[in-house]
Amino acid sequence: MTNGPKRILVACGTAIATSTVVAQAIIEAMKEKGIEVTTRQCKATEVSTLVKEGFDLVVTTTPVPDDLGVPVIQTLAFLTGMGKEEAIEEIAQALQT
Repeated sequence: MTNGPKRILVACGTAIATSTVVAQAIIEAMKEKGIEVTTRQCKATEVSTLVKEGFDLVVTTTPVPDDLGVPVIQTLAFLTGMGKEEAIEEIAQALQT
């Protein structure tokens, strides 16, 4: 376990607008909880390859493989606002393990 920021891979269908919104929301929410994170955005199709670069968590808006070796949280909460607090808690818990 490193003492540096936790690394989160944020995936969506195209790695353009959606993952940008989600990544920013995660950074802000984790900062409020005192958890330092860095994010990298990608297409869902790139997750299996990029996760090997040492990410602590994958947050995605679309299905990705579940055998990645790191926790995966699939949620639309940062886009819809519904369940956002629960998603934030789930991310915080995943990063603290």
